[in-house]
Amino acid sequence: MDMINHQQAEREAQRMQANREELVERIALTAREDGTVQPLEGLYLSRSSRPLENLHSVFEPSLCVVAQGSKEILLKNDHYRYDPFHYLIVTVDLPHAAQVLEASQERPYLSLRLTLPPDLVSAVMVDAGQAASPTREDVRAMDVSPLDVNLQDAVVRLARLIHSPARAPILMPLIVREIIYLLLTGKQGARLYHLAVLSGYTSPITKVVKYLRQNFDQPLRIEDLAREVGMSISGLEHQFKAVTAMSPLQFQKQLRLQEARRLMLSENLDAASVAYRLGYHDPAHFNREYKSLFGAPPIRDVQRLRGVAMESSA
Repeated sequence: MDMINHQQAEREAQRMQANREELVERIALTAREDGTVQPLEGLYLSRSSRPLENLHSVFEPSLCVVAQGSKEILLKNDHYRYDPFHYLIVTVDLPHAAQVLEASQERPYLSLRLTLPPDLVSAVMVDAGQAASPTREDVRAMDVSPLDVNLQDAVVRLARLIHSPARAPILMPLIVREIIYLLLTGKQGARLYHLAVLSGYTSPITKVVKYLRQNFDQPLRIEDLAREVGMSISGLEHQFKAVTAMSPLQFQKQLRLQEARRLMLSENLDAASVAYRLGYHDPAHFNREYKSLFGAPPIRDVQRLRGVAMESSA
């Protein structure tokens, strides 16, 4: 029996190595330059030829798989590192910072992200006879788990569709459902149930996240927000922080500052104009908060980012 188990483990390891090599090849063929591309709806491929810090963005519910290199997500004080042997799952729209840890010209960082529509997750749960059981809503909305061979197989078959556009409309929905099923029956099953619970229209956390994303430039009164979702102030803050690792005010601040950075880069606005547009009444306060999040004052940070962009395009 030990010999059979050993042989099976060896075959599985060989299969996973072949899958990793194919995933590297397919992502590299599609994402030929540093950055992110979307070859199929809901599927994003990323490439970086050098380590990167301070990649601030908002994750929607997604599965993230690395083909080559490694990456770390910083969610407030928590760190989530993933690589070709581990996958990341996110169940709520979360503002975060990220770092590409391992990347070079010879071995660029290559990754794949698949969005997980909550209504599709719920449908797969029902079809699989796994209707959502009572689930705590204060589960952290992000985690990392080991990537097993069956989930990896499905991800590779999904990547193959990038180069088979005639087959993609038929096969992609089937493979995405398979991936969701494998996640539901794997180590992250409870987190997928959590996604289905939070996607319900009555979930207070979903309501708060949606409100903050739509009104991040408006004054925030926690007492009004708590009353709107039918919770106490302390209850709302506790549950929101348990899921997102941030208070509602911290969540709003990250959204504001990410938008400020985008506006200065894309519309060439000065820091004071951006600050007033996003609801800051004191530019000095805006500058302090900006430096706290991005590590440099607005002008210096934007100059650095433009310099990096010019180097990358050279």
